[in-house]
Amino acid sequence: MNINRIHHVAIICSDYEKSKDFYVNKLGFTVLNETFRAERASYKLGLSVGNTYQIELFSFVDSPKRLSYPEAAGLRHLAFEVDDIEEAVEELISKDIVVEDIRIDEITGKKFTFFKDPDDLPLEIYER
Repeated sequence: MNINRIHHVAIICSDYEKSKDFYVNKLGFTVLNETFRAERASYKLGLSVGNTYQIELFSFVDSPKRLSYPEAAGLRHLAFEVDDIEEAVEELISKDIVVEDIRIDEITGKKFTFFKDPDDLPLEIYER
């Protein structure tokens, strides 16, 4: 098997309109497609991240809450690369998104920080 790259990351949200607004209007991802599946009362929103990657945003009725703290086994967080972390942090704060203090990766020496989506999914921005 020859895996080429990550195709997409799937996120299940509890409030579709709130999460759609967050990922499209606040983070600036481009909508590729949006489908409502009546038989499941579920939306599937395809989003483009940097014209290379995709996020699939799903809504399902009565999805259980994500275990986060203390850290549960499984996906820990989703990280996005930015050119200028201070600029990115300022933009997030201007959109009323709470951002943690900028830290330095002790292994790479690169700057990074975390913020959360509407369902408390930890998201990271990592400076190139």
